Amino acid sequence: MTARAGGPDHRPPPISDDDRDTGVRRVQEAYAGGLISYEEMDARLQQVLTARMHGELVTALAPLPEEDADTTATITAVGGRIVRRGAWRIPRVLRVESALGRVHLDLSRAIIEHPVVDIELRLGTGRARITVPRDAIVDVEGLRTGWRDPIYQTRRSSRPGGPRIRISGAMGMGRLKIRHARR
Repeated sequence: MTARAGGPDHRPPPISDDDRDTGVRRVQEAYAGGLISYEEMDARLQQVLTARMHGELVTALAPLPEEDADTTATITAVGGRIVRRGAWRIPRVLRVESALGRVHLDLSRAIIEHPVVDIELRLGTGRARITVPRDAIVDVEGLRTGWRDPIYQTRRSSRPGGPRIRISGAMGMGRLKIRHARR
């Protein structure tokens, strides 16, 4: 007996968590940018979160602007150091991949054009240090650590309007230290 096209052997794959997260982020950015109302954001988030197949996700996101390819950058090193500091432009999504080296990202004087910045870490061994602006709000909920928890002390008070820095990904044997800039 042969399988028919469209039969049980040819089901399209369900959407991944990354696809769903990207959809949620696009809806939230459209709302933050004033492109959609709160009610529309709420309805679209419901569609994205309950979508099972890519077609349902595409329908929920169709009227929203596409993500700009320039808003994603990847920094990769097998060994050695990754260092970014000074007045550098932060993309919307920054992926940092290092198997053995140390990572130091200083965002305190960086040019941050997006209300939300996602930093995705893929680190093996080695330490990572991220310095964020004084008024930044930091979220490390999406970060998985294999050895030690990140060191981060939430600021007692921050001025409204600061960027939201979401740190996600996975770290092996290293440790992440996050601190707010003093000035």
